[in-house]
Amino acid sequence: MQLTMDEIINAVCLNIAERRVIKPTEVTVEMLWDEDLGYSAHITVQGRDWYINEGSLIEAITQYLDREYGIRAFQDQIKLDLTDEIIAHISI
Repeated sequence: MQLTMDEIINAVCLNIAERRVIKPTEVTVEMLWDEDLGYSAHITVQGRDWYINEGSLIEAITQYLDREYGIRAFQDQIKLDLTDEIIAHISI
């Protein structure tokens, strides 16, 4: 199974919104990849900015898979990949 970058962004928006008790539409996410740092995301909520690392991205994807698809995947079954965009490969 594969998730597109849009689905990964949706997963992060839902995860952050749930944690902050806000609407997912109030969360802005920009996916990033750096040769030294790997995958991360720049998050903006109500004018505040921060970054999350790959582990947090995978956690959000895990919750998204369970909520949206009813798939219980372990974190080691999810691999991020950079093609034309950042995607997630899920081994189920």
